[in-house]
Amino acid sequence: MTQASQTRAFVFPGQGSQAVGMGQALAESFAVAREVYEEVDDALSQSLWRLMREGPAETLTLTENAQPALMAVSMAVARVLEREGGLSLADEARFVAGHSLGEYSALAAAGTFSLADTARLLKARGQAMQRAVPVGQGAMAALLGLDVDAARAIAAEVAGDRVCTAANDNAPGQVVVSGHTEAVKLAVEVAAGRGAKRAVMLPVSAPFHCALMAPAAEAMREALADVAMAPPAPPLVANVLASDVTDPEEIRVRLIEQVTGAVRWRESVLFMRDQGVETLVELGSGKVLSGLAKRIDRSLNGVAVETPAGVEAFLKTVQAPHREL
Repeated sequence: MTQASQTRAFVFPGQGSQAVGMGQALAESFAVAREVYEEVDDALSQSLWRLMREGPAETLTLTENAQPALMAVSMAVARVLEREGGLSLADEARFVAGHSLGEYSALAAAGTFSLADTARLLKARGQAMQRAVPVGQGAMAALLGLDVDAARAIAAEVAGDRVCTAANDNAPGQVVVSGHTEAVKLAVEVAAGRGAKRAVMLPVSAPFHCALMAPAAEAMREALADVAMAPPAPPLVANVLASDVTDPEEIRVRLIEQVTGAVRWRESVLFMRDQGVETLVELGSGKVLSGLAKRIDRSLNGVAVETPAGVEAFLKTVQAPHREL
């Protein structure tokens, strides 16, 4: 592992980064990307790649489709870097991490899960999350301009006998709360009077990362029970811990906890920074996580790798032998 690789982490986006057409330019340039999409289709017995190319957007956005689709794009980027660029992801980064479903993408890239198993796990996860709460009974909202402690205090204040909790600590001033719809709406009203720059309901179909997802957590306990797992290389920084983990059995437990637990992304990034990471390289659709890097710490760099041009630009920065693209 080079000195440069010790200052790099590969990160993988979560739900919300999906878009019709994502991953298409990569597939047009690299056969290995097409192979990833075809393998995911085979694993799911579904034409997910066609949905990714053609939409409609509302079908792609369904949780059970968006989750494996986003993973497929992330893995296509990772495979292109490995096969066409001659990189070993295990040797080129200190850590991997992913935002919510992106944690599964990170584990697939790090060799913990096979691609087919990851696709099936995410399909099951998306379906279980959607089934856990009847439509309309749960919601999520972004409280912008408040820190996580303020968001937690508001959530606790409005909850009463309902569920309302800080679900995503994404960056300073960007916290998402999740729970029963009435409580989340009340949190938005209270936050507006507590100094929030904006407090808005999010267009999501279920209240992720809160206690209402308990049935989905049990479904994932069953889904993960017999899946083959290997230690991730490089280590995973887990959402619920904001620290690294390599033991497959502990990872299995943390993935179950993750369904109802908060995504501690800000803390995870700060942990990686404290371990010497200077650059977060986002593999997959969009630029959400690379954009959050500087919001979390101005000293950090964020790099998004999604397109052939992005792949080529990133490979030029890596001190490792690779073939010309």
